[in-house]
Amino acid sequence: MAVPPTLLPQNPTLANFVQWFTQLHFGNYFSNSFIVAFFTMLGNLIFCSMVGYALAKIDFAGKNILFLLVMITLMVPSVATFIPLFVIISNLHMLNTYFALILPFLTQPIGVFLMRQFMQGIPDALLEAGRIDGASELRIFFQIVLPQCKPPLATLAVLTFLSSWNNFLWPLVAAQSNTMYTLPVALSLYSTGQNATNYSVLLAGAVLVVTPILLLFIFLQKYFIQGVTMSGIK
Repeated sequence: MAVPPTLLPQNPTLANFVQWFTQLHFGNYFSNSFIVAFFTMLGNLIFCSMVGYALAKIDFAGKNILFLLVMITLMVPSVATFIPLFVIISNLHMLNTYFALILPFLTQPIGVFLMRQFMQGIPDALLEAGRIDGASELRIFFQIVLPQCKPPLATLAVLTFLSSWNNFLWPLVAAQSNTMYTLPVALSLYSTGQNATNYSVLLAGAVLVVTPILLLFIFLQKYFIQGVTMSGIK
């Protein structure tokens, strides 16, 4: 923002980071974001893999129609469902709770598509061997199928965690008190004043928001790349 612009800061300081931790209650917002993102990611890993397994390996009436409906929902913009979703959550008296921030996003169509595409490549002979040995579908799913799905699971974990962590509009509406604000909401509200934006606080907060995502991607990048290349996501 300096004129003329400078490549390096003239007076480096950590005061803006200290302000986030001391005055702006960073720990509370971080815990809210982590709880919401973690349980959203966990729900998608469980439910999307279950639906993907059913669509890929179990024959039942209407399977192709169901998969078509899943694909159609990918083309529906989230803005179109925003108001109906808010009305439903409000009528269930869940506003300003973790349920309001987590439940609407527990299963995402992109996750179902990702898991189905990968599971179609698992040999049917493995599943038939499990059925011959008397294993139930749940046991086949958890002990045979899931251990082979580390790449798509890692990919889905990164995508859903990132989406939930960066979600701004829905937490802004559903979280109606500062005790339930997530990091993107707090970053927007506390770095922007009535007449000017405090860029120092804003950019320090942006670093704090981005860091966990970078660490997650670095930790899972091998599986993430495998999941993208092996599942047909372009």
